[in-house]
Amino acid sequence: MSAVKELLANIKELKPFSQVASQILTVSEDPDRSMNDIAEIIVYDPSITSTLIKRCNSAYYSLPRQVESVQEAITYIGLDEVVSLVLIDQCSGNFVKKQDGYGLYEGELWKHSVFSAIVAKKLAKIKKAENINLIFTAAMIKDIGKIILDRFVSDRYKKINYLINEKKYSFMEAEKKIIGVNHAELGALIAKMWNFSSKMIFIIGNHHMSDEKAKTDLDTAIVYMGDIICNTMGIGCGVDGMSCRFHNDVMEFLDITPDDFQIVIAESYQEMEKVEALIKAV
Repeated sequence: MSAVKELLANIKELKPFSQVASQILTVSEDPDRSMNDIAEIIVYDPSITSTLIKRCNSAYYSLPRQVESVQEAITYIGLDEVVSLVLIDQCSGNFVKKQDGYGLYEGELWKHSVFSAIVAKKLAKIKKAENINLIFTAAMIKDIGKIILDRFVSDRYKKINYLINEKKYSFMEAEKKIIGVNHAELGALIAKMWNFSSKMIFIIGNHHMSDEKAKTDLDTAIVYMGDIICNTMGIGCGVDGMSCRFHNDVMEFLDITPDDFQIVIAESYQEMEKVEALIKAV
């Protein structure tokens, strides 16, 4: 069995993105959607509903009364907040284990995924992007391929490291050369198998700018920049984080001021602390 076929066979080990979460993502991007549209989808998933209500009733929010329904949750903390909480919960299950091949301890890939998603969402709002929740979700799951690729990277790390240090390959290029597929390509294959939209598949597959068209695609450029900022801050970047290609032309395309970057980073730290507190509260 080829490495790629073996990798694809291992995808069944992943916890799939639920149909309800996919519907929430689709409806949340509709400018004509209402609070009731989202609520009606969530209530048909008992697990999502119960977790959401528990989070809303945690000490963190300190709401004036106990929340007893999805509609009340949306009323008290807001529609965008509810969507973000649901998507974080859906994406988190696959990311908590350690990734030896990438030098990531338990929980580090999760922190990287959530923090880069928070940053991407804030950048998306600055740039007035239309697909904010799609950008947030793509940033969350962009590295899903690492979970399956980890063992292969670990087994072939010396060869990969040689190409990085001696031949000046990026980590992605070394993955591709030695294993036959890189984590972004594998992530796109997983997204396709999970029936995500073509746009989501494109962003995940090109979040390291492997396709020149990605450099001028606003959504993909934002996800890339969220990843770069996360790596620069040293949050779950692993052994591959410092051997990524930096694309100045993407920075120029986004045209985000240094002041905006400082505000985004400061606010993202605060929001990350909130997310961690909420996860621990349930």
